[in-house]
Amino acid sequence: MYLVGMTGGIGSGKTFVADLFEARRVAIVDTDRIAHRITAPHGAAMPLIAREFGEAFVAADGSLDRARMRALVFADDTARARLEALTHPLIRAETEREIKAARAAYVIVVVPLLVESGVWRSRVDRVLVVDCSVETQVARVMRRSGFSREQVLAIVQRQAPREARLAAADDVLVNENIGAERLNEEIGHLHAHYLSLAAGAGSSN
Repeated sequence: MYLVGMTGGIGSGKTFVADLFEARRVAIVDTDRIAHRITAPHGAAMPLIAREFGEAFVAADGSLDRARMRALVFADDTARARLEALTHPLIRAETEREIKAARAAYVIVVVPLLVESGVWRSRVDRVLVVDCSVETQVARVMRRSGFSREQVLAIVQRQAPREARLAAADDVLVNENIGAERLNEEIGHLHAHYLSLAAGAGSSN
């Protein structure tokens, strides 16, 4: 299966772009969605999190108390590592399952921390970066999530620098000061390119 890894900083518009690819019948495997699923009410990660961090991190509905956990891992890198040690194997296993189950010409795997992980670059055939300025990221996340500017900047600073993402890219989709029609047109060009690459990869196997 031909794999395109899609990444971008918080607020870059990865989900919207993924939806436009999905409308073209591209298989989308989103690691963020998987992470939310395993930490939803009674998700696969929740017993592990309760045991490791305590019931205080479990909301009344059985889901992860995201605000409490976010505050902890931002203040304590050790806690972040403990959380990732619990969740990353589950996310990886579910990602592989979804890739194997995909029935499409190619798969886009959405990995917000693709550059930071150090392993995804070798697992995908191509990297697509959804790009915009830091100021645009901040404005979008403040509007979407109600975070303060300082909170958003703290998240941005924990991610790979924009320059590092661009350096890792095979393709860049600029999602800034571009209308939905033009963005959809650009995605159409990328889709045609990926179909051609996937067909070529299939014929060489």
